[in-house]
Amino acid sequence: MKLIFLKSPISLILLVVFSTHLSAQEGVVTIEQDNDITKLLEYKKDVKTVDLYKIQLDFGSRSEAESLKIKFQNTFAEWPAEMVYETPNYKVWVGNFSTRLEADIALLEIKKKFSKAMVFEPKKED
Repeated sequence: MKLIFLKSPISLILLVVFSTHLSAQEGVVTIEQDNDITKLLEYKKDVKTVDLYKIQLDFGSRSEAESLKIKFQNTFAEWPAEMVYETPNYKVWVGNFSTRLEADIALLEIKKKFSKAMVFEPKKED
């Protein structure tokens, strides 16, 4: 019986002594990547392969759309604005939102200044 009690403290002490000398392995990972991969990823971002959402501010004549676009850019610099012609009107579109939720969050902010704004999903060009 005494032998069991002697073994437990000794094994505990040995465990503590040896565990202080243990350490995890350390290493450095280097990634070598061809420059063409980076170019390809940038190209892929530009290609319209994903569903995007935009916000349309309003539509009307060319002069109305230009002034609306300038007013928007002066108010909100964080989202890009573009003027698009669809017969017979010029439209001002804002942003390239990857999700509907992202577009709706931006719409809440934009509607404070541009009450006619609405979210839509533009037709894909084939």
